[in-house]
Amino acid sequence: METTNNTSQNFGTLYHPKSALIFYQTLQSNPDCYVESFDIDRNGNLINAHPLTVREAGQLAKSLKIESDSKKPFLKSSGIIGSHILSIDPTHNGKVIWYSKAQSRGLYFVESLGIPNGHANTPALLWVADRHRLSVYALKADRRPTDKTPLYHAPFFNVNSGGVVCMGSVDVNIKKTTSLEEFTTAWENYFFNSYFSHLMESHNPVKGNAVSLWKRLIGNDKPFPKEKLVQSSKTLKNLLQ
Repeated sequence: METTNNTSQNFGTLYHPKSALIFYQTLQSNPDCYVESFDIDRNGNLINAHPLTVREAGQLAKSLKIESDSKKPFLKSSGIIGSHILSIDPTHNGKVIWYSKAQSRGLYFVESLGIPNGHANTPALLWVADRHRLSVYALKADRRPTDKTPLYHAPFFNVNSGGVVCMGSVDVNIKKTTSLEEFTTAWENYFFNSYFSHLMESHNPVKGNAVSLWKRLIGNDKPFPKEKLVQSSKTLKNLLQ
């Protein structure tokens, strides 16, 4: 007696045909095209022929765009990689290490800190991020760091002693198709466009009073006082491991 085995579990997801498009073209030197859409019944027969509607065309275009976007490589540079990029790992959630030079930044503070919002000079910064988490450190020298460069605590609120940033209620949305340039720009914008609110775990990131320091710096051209930076136990080499 012959026995039959159910092998359906060996197959992947089954896709059932729902509609079909037929493209018609005139036989002319400058041919015209016409697109007809058909539904497909349960027996695989073409039924309900009708011209392709604007709504159907829009759905088709959206589907093709999603398919195209899904094939974009994560963290691919859109051009020549800038010298500020120190390390790129595109696997899993990705990881990029980069630095930014000392510059004036727009800063926002919660009202309870008593610090006005405005622009102030910040030190050079070292950034470490994947799709979900950001860490920030300060640099004393305004040049590309090496693996032996000492790191300093980022002199900001909302950053713990390990450099990890508390993003609070910020809705971080780094897509898997994000380019390298979009990735670094997005994280810097997330960081500086959010409101600084509190010291993390009683960690004071500067020598002296952090509130007083930023009150003095906001709204003028004074350079950030590097002597106020507190050295971290980490170096760039530690972050590259």
